[in-house]
Amino acid sequence: AVYQVEFETEKLIQSCVKSMDKNLKNIPALQYLVTEGTLNEGVTDEDLRSGQAFVQGKIRSETGQSAHSRVSYDLVGSISEATNLTRWTIGTILTRIEPAIFSQFNRNPEQFIAEAAHRINEQKAGAIVEQLTYSAIEDEYDSTIFTAGETGNDFKKATDKLNRHVYDYAIVDSEVERRFVKDLDTSSEVVVYSKLPRGFLIPTPVGDYNPDWAIAFKKDEVKHLYFVAETKSEYPSMKMRELEQTKIACARKFFAEIGERIKNDQVKYDVATSYSDLMNLVKEAS
Repeated sequence: AVYQVEFETEKLIQSCVKSMDKNLKNIPALQYLVTEGTLNEGVTDEDLRSGQAFVQGKIRSETGQSAHSRVSYDLVGSISEATNLTRWTIGTILTRIEPAIFSQFNRNPEQFIAEAAHRINEQKAGAIVEQLTYSAIEDEYDSTIFTAGETGNDFKKATDKLNRHVYDYAIVDSEVERRFVKDLDTSSEVVVYSKLPRGFLIPTPVGDYNPDWAIAFKKDEVKHLYFVAETKSEYPSMKMRELEQTKIACARKFFAEIGERIKNDQVKYDVATSYSDLMNLVKEAS
């Protein structure tokens, strides 16, 4: 699919300026460590190769720009790239924020760029969801998506051998997912399921989004044959960040609009923290 979104640039600029003036007040000064060392007498080639040629001396931390630093930054370009907004829009935002806020760029350029982009993306996310629309295109994924780009997986995170997964094993990222897999694999209502490959992406204005699972249920027991789910931890410390919540809001619109075009075997989408939560959502949808 492709998306289209419309919002008023001036309103976005105003909200970004307000957010940055409020939240970018405590960017720490750049810090770095200086380590002194002494070269041993009679050093050999083997000492140099093994890292034993120097004796570590004093270590001290310093704050502020290094006198020897010649690094230059494309401030406007870096933030523009991180937010997918034009250089003109970013330049306008930066010229309107308070001088004291902008001066922090000299104290810690990389931190300032990262924090500014984060605040702008937050405001952008809030502005776009209401005006977002999706349109289906003719392209389709084929079965190679399950193997392409998957060679770098960490198989230490693999599950035990499975029965209903599309492959014998699944790579999971957390204990929440591991429990979820166990329940899916032993459910009498599930026919087949898959951890969605990294190449399966939904385009959103705040970055591509990769849902976690695709599940097919028995037709006679559940009305909706397919269900795409996002599993999240129930613990507050693992709550979704704002940008991730925005991606999920976009995914809801994506599946809702695609669902209007597919009358049979409609795909449903939702967020769950466990298999029991998922089944409650499925039965509500039925």
